[in-house]
Amino acid sequence: MSRGILPRISVFRSLNQIYAQIIDDSTGTTIVSFSSLLLKDEKTNKVAKAKKVGLQLGKLALDKSLDKVFFDRGQYLYHGRVKALAEGLRESGLKF
Repeated sequence: MSRGILPRISVFRSLNQIYAQIIDDSTGTTIVSFSSLLLKDEKTNKVAKAKKVGLQLGKLALDKSLDKVFFDRGQYLYHGRVKALAEGLRESGLKF
């Protein structure tokens, strides 16, 4: 990664799932990604799944020694599942 450019967390939200990936825009590569498809418990609601995705993605990012990122929510409002994902990322220790 080049200096001064933070890795970006890109969020995609479908009707039932949520996907997030950390991208290094200077090289155009995905550093780490996680989605609600990888979670095993199907009994939780979509907001709880989004928070779990944030927690898991944050843990994976910290394993790759990333602690500061840029949160790119795209076209989605900062509400509901997107907000829960961001809260999970913050609880895991990421700063944005």
